[in-house]
Amino acid sequence: MNYENLKISNQQAEEILLKRFNIIGSASPLPGEIDFNFRIKVADSDGFILKISRPDEDEGYLDFQQKLLQHVDGNGQHLMAPKVIMDVDGNPISKITDAFGKERFVRLLTWISGRVWSTVNPQLDDLRFSLGEQCGLLTQALQGFDHPEAHREFAWDVAQALWTKPHLDLFQNEDREIIAYFQNQFEESQDSYSNLRTAVVHNDANDNNVIVSSDLIHPKVQASIDYGDAVHTQIHNDLAVACAYAIMNHNDPLEAALPIVQGYHTTFPLEENELMHLYNAIAMRLVISVTKSAINKIEEPDNTYLFISEKPAWEVLKKWRKISADFAYFSFRKVCGFEAHPNVNLFKNWASSEDFQLSELFPSIASNESHHLDLSVSSKWIGHQEDFNDLDFFEFKLNRLQKEHPNNIIAGGYLEPRALYTSDAFDKVGNSGTESRTIHLGIDFWLPSGTPIHALLDGEVVIAVNDAGNKEYGGLVILKHQTDQFEFYTLYGHLSVASATAHKVGDYIKKGVQIGELGTSEENGNWVPHLHFQVLLSLLGYTKDFPGVAYYNQINVWKNICPDPNLLFKSNALQKTLETSNAELIAYRKQHLGKSLSLQYKVPIKMVRGAGQYVIDQFGRKYLDTVNNVAHVGHENYKVVKAGQEQMALINTNSRYLHDNINALAEELLETLPPELSVLHFVNSGSEANELAIRMVKAATGQRDIIASEVGYHGNSNMCIDISSYKFDGKGGSGAPEHTHIFPLPDAFRGKYTGEHTGELYAEEVQKQIDSIHKKGRGVGAFIIEPIISCGGQVELPEGFLAKAYEKVRAAGGLCISDEVQTGCGRMGKTFWGFQLHDVTPDIVTIGKPLGNGHPLAAVVCTRDVADKFANGMEYFNTFGGNPVSCAIGAEVIRTVKREKLQENALNVGEFLKAELHNLSQEFPIIGDVRGQGLFLGIELVDADKNPLAAQTDYIADRMKDHGILMSTDGPDHNVLKIKPPIVFTKANAEELLLYLRKVLAEDFMKL
Repeated sequence: MNYENLKISNQQAEEILLKRFNIIGSASPLPGEIDFNFRIKVADSDGFILKISRPDEDEGYLDFQQKLLQHVDGNGQHLMAPKVIMDVDGNPISKITDAFGKERFVRLLTWISGRVWSTVNPQLDDLRFSLGEQCGLLTQALQGFDHPEAHREFAWDVAQALWTKPHLDLFQNEDREIIAYFQNQFEESQDSYSNLRTAVVHNDANDNNVIVSSDLIHPKVQASIDYGDAVHTQIHNDLAVACAYAIMNHNDPLEAALPIVQGYHTTFPLEENELMHLYNAIAMRLVISVTKSAINKIEEPDNTYLFISEKPAWEVLKKWRKISADFAYFSFRKVCGFEAHPNVNLFKNWASSEDFQLSELFPSIASNESHHLDLSVSSKWIGHQEDFNDLDFFEFKLNRLQKEHPNNIIAGGYLEPRALYTSDAFDKVGNSGTESRTIHLGIDFWLPSGTPIHALLDGEVVIAVNDAGNKEYGGLVILKHQTDQFEFYTLYGHLSVASATAHKVGDYIKKGVQIGELGTSEENGNWVPHLHFQVLLSLLGYTKDFPGVAYYNQINVWKNICPDPNLLFKSNALQKTLETSNAELIAYRKQHLGKSLSLQYKVPIKMVRGAGQYVIDQFGRKYLDTVNNVAHVGHENYKVVKAGQEQMALINTNSRYLHDNINALAEELLETLPPELSVLHFVNSGSEANELAIRMVKAATGQRDIIASEVGYHGNSNMCIDISSYKFDGKGGSGAPEHTHIFPLPDAFRGKYTGEHTGELYAEEVQKQIDSIHKKGRGVGAFIIEPIISCGGQVELPEGFLAKAYEKVRAAGGLCISDEVQTGCGRMGKTFWGFQLHDVTPDIVTIGKPLGNGHPLAAVVCTRDVADKFANGMEYFNTFGGNPVSCAIGAEVIRTVKREKLQENALNVGEFLKAELHNLSQEFPIIGDVRGQGLFLGIELVDADKNPLAAQTDYIADRMKDHGILMSTDGPDHNVLKIKPPIVFTKANAEELLLYLRKVLAEDFMKL
């Protein structure tokens, strides 16, 4: 019968409901493959789901479903599940006759409230874990239940999935190869597969059949619905079905599957042999799905529900095919509490009873002692990334280290997190942003090229390749070894071309026989000569290569697949030492550091290295830094670091002695400033700079009264706190001191005056403060403001405001201070200094954070008149201000901005980013305002009535951290995302930021 003739209208459904169940309710359609399903809403009730069959549907099959639900109702103590509602005659299955005279069956079930899985965003590990938990509970509840219909022939049963083989011709090329691969793997495993545990299972935890709680922060799976696909099959197939759908739309489907498997195991323990088949079972459910879609396109092209999962199923299948089945199995084992590799303890026990010497591996060296070389991301020995990438310099340092330890072999590296692998080949985009392979899986022995390498024990060559461009190994030989109980492999990387090509697969090498010799750096991807030695318990299907470096989030699996090679040598120098955990660091801080020293993010990060616009944690994960405007020209900028190191090696003293560096820095700064600003004083911080500026004001004007902006912040010293509304009007503050006068935040978006042409109005607010000072019989000392107010939420000053305010202040005899601690040194893009955006020249400019690129360096620039009045006989001296080291660093920062055209970069990237953020605001109205200049931007989040959304802003910043992007909040209402990255920030960085902002903005957080 035509599909359109089978359909049931909403009105018909309501009539059936009233007639057969005596319930009045409103019906709306729900998706379904076989039944016609309706959501029934009833007053004062969660409602029901009405299920109307197609004509001639098997009543025995429906009886199976109803009895199953009744069994779950009686046995699932910790489960929510639909309950069967009896019809007016007391039957669990009712009957009607449709307009074509066909008998059709009707069932009514209670409605499970919540959100359908497919509508939940984001779907994070905790949610997937709860999916596994609920599926396991349901499996447990169904134990002991059976029914004849459970043993039916059923296309959606993974155990029966080989029905798809005759339909292979529906697919072509890569698609056909993938389908055939999984079919063949499944067919070959039937002997062991058929012996797995079986039971009746739900079999259909797809993304429209899983109900999730309404909790937006910690959502949990509450129930599975629609038991129509329940079947008697291998128990682990139920888990496979849940995984198959829940891992769709993830870059790394295996990582997405692991919490589901772990959750399932906690409520229904899985057996090891079941885990062995889970990878194929997940694949075969997807094979069934795409095969059914291909068939349904032909048979029922109008029923779009029948192939709703086709595209995401194909995407997962293609990714799943690239995952090693063994690696998936080991990963499943690990999250279920087993050792990832079943033979790892056998290997450890065997290794503990054996006694291998380094001299057996390197007979020509004749040494069994080693000296540990730390190349971890935290290593000070590595020095700067540029130094490590200088092959000659690295080799020089290595040779010097060898001379210090002439009788030891320099070695180390097992499970070391390294930031040395910079090729794109080591990166991927995972489920939470970019991930890098950083965990080193072997031991490196740093020895000269040509050093002979000998076999530790008898072995068969299973891989022998040479690839001079392969930065992981270059020349590579892998030997297989056999003990009484298990087999394992040893890997020898960075061999010479001749070594690798001298062997072929199948060759047998006896213990003590030379395998080869170490290659030159040219033969091994420009690495300094060394042997990479690794132990493997599985080849994971590799035939030409094998990973020597792994992703940190997989470390617990990899350290089982590749156990510590030092288990063979037992060198004390190579024993792994435990590092202080983040929890221990936090505990110590809480005990011994002031409580006012807060940590960023709900789960704080330990940072150990910086590189340009990135900071790197102790595990080697890189975070794109959009916040740290202190590292102005990039974290650990090489030339800036070198400038400081070189001068520190010569002398560091105070400014009472002559030195070229203080003049050089002054000259670099003066080139960027108007000629009126011609005198400099160097200090150590922005707070010191503003403190000194206020001293200058008092000396030059004889007045103490300062006018400042609401929510302004100018430093953490006493005098700076006294002029910082952000502090004294905030938590723990006690309001403005007597001589501080605050005018309203000049915010044209949500301030006292909004819209265009508010500059004059806010300037009048400054005049009111001037008048107030005069009424007290005092004069104006100064007016201080940032050209873009940072803590106020990156608030741009209204057009014309600053010029008018300066005019009014000067008319009252006051000085004008531009606080450029955050806005200066080229960040504005259009101008080098923020005040230049407004065509004004202040009397005093204070400079801080960016000038030293992280080194404590700041400056005060003023007019000659102010400087002369300040020099009133009281000497100004600052022990460290203007010292040669600081000045060398500051001069190089300014030169770098000029030389590398970073002001131009700030303009171009900033304007691109600002324009795209405006576009994003059209897509997401929560973005009320985008403002700022260059790479000093703010995104203000508000509701439709411009009420601030602090919780949502905090949520976005924390979620962006999960994707490897550091953001922070600002503003008096904490509802502004600030963007102030190092100005080496690129357009590609901006695009990455926009990508993940869009992703997070689409999540379900608006109701927070």
